[in-house]
This record gives sequence, structure tokens and C-alpha cells, in this order.
Amino acid sequence: MITVQQILGLNDQHVVYIDDKHQLQPAVISAFLKMQDAAKLEGHDLQIVSSYRSFSKQASIWNRKWKGELKLNTIDSRVLETASLDDTQKMHAILLFSALPGGSRHHWGTDFDVFDRSKVDACGASFELVPQEYEDDGPCADLAKWIQHHAAKFDFERPYPEYVGGVAAEPWHLSYSPIAAGIISSFSVELLRQQLIESDIMGLDTVLLHLNTLFERYTLNKGIK
Repeated sequence: MITVQQILGLNDQHVVYIDDKHQLQPAVISAFLKMQDAAKLEGHDLQIVSSYRSFSKQASIWNRKWKGELKLNTIDSRVLETASLDDTQKMHAILLFSALPGGSRHHWGTDFDVFDRSKVDACGASFELVPQEYEDDGPCADLAKWIQHHAAKFDFERPYPEYVGGVAAEPWHLSYSPIAAGIISSFSVELLRQQLIESDIMGLDTVLLHLNTLFERYTLNKGIK
């Protein structure tokens, strides 16, 4: 049974390594390997590009974006000038592409990002994990279509299939429903609040002011109500 500390990304005892860099829950790994084999039979090199991420790692990404060390983009890929944004605008700009520390599904060991490694390597261009790479003639477009039709057979879903006012579309993001659903039903925003207060994330006052709506809007991708 996953603990509150693990849900918030503070403890990694619920995950194990699937390779030399990626960690997931054991049941998730078992289901992924079956899906990977099925994809391979149809010519897709289904591989993990990102998996478990700790609270501290997510906080580092958050703080670097808040300070302007990492770029912020609009939904249509325009680069924002961080210094021109007020704190609320900056918070929402970050959440469009990066989860709030403690509110990331990547903490759970159920969620991960995938790509077609062979086709990405063959195209020779840098890989940026953006929607265009999973659409039209992008190197992962065929894989994205396969996932759309077959992921559910292995109990995986895409929590961010399209932009609805929360997180930008992430065709690469998969979640293991049998475990993730239980985490969602037991998630405590108040325990997240306590952890954030004890952390050193930037923009904390603004985040706490809006926290009651951020989990549903972004983590659960329910958009603006």
C-alpha cells in the first residue's frame, strides 16, 4: 500500500528500477513489459523516457522555471518573458507544462512518459518531448496511434490526451489505472498544503492561495470550471 509520503514524492520505497535510470511500481513494470512486447510485434520501439520523479526533483524544476532559468511557453509554443508576468500568471504558465511539487503523478510510480526510440534515433534530430513529435509525420506519431488503440488492454490510460484548460496535451504520458485511481481517491490536498509550507518552493504564497483548485485543474486535468 502506497503511503502519503510516497504519494507526495518524499519516499521512493514503492518503486524499483526497470533499467539503469527509470523507476516504477512492480505491478506497473509487469504491465508495461507486456505492452512493450505487443508494441514490438507491430514495429514500435516503445521505451520509457521519464518515470518516477521525487518531490525534490520536481521542486528543482519548479524553482528554476520560477526564476526564469528555464523557459516558459504558451499553449501555442510562444516563449513568455518571465519577468513580465505577475505571480499568478507565472504559476499557471509553469503548471501548463510542469506539475506542482507534491502534486505530480510522476511521484506515484504509476505514471511515465514514452517514445519510439528507434524512430527518434533514425530521424537524427534532437528530441524535445513536444506534441509535434507525436503528430503527423513526427517520429513518434505511429506509436501514439498504437497507444491510443491498445494501451487500455494493458490497463494504461493517457491522463492528458488534450488541452482542456489544465495541462497541455501529453500524448506520451501513460498512467497505470488500477493503482493510480486509488491514489486519486485518497489524495489529501491538506497534506499537500502542509508539505508545501515546509518546503522551499518559490511563489509559495500564491500557490497556497489557489491550492484548493490546482489539484483538480492540473493533476487530474479537469481544466477550468
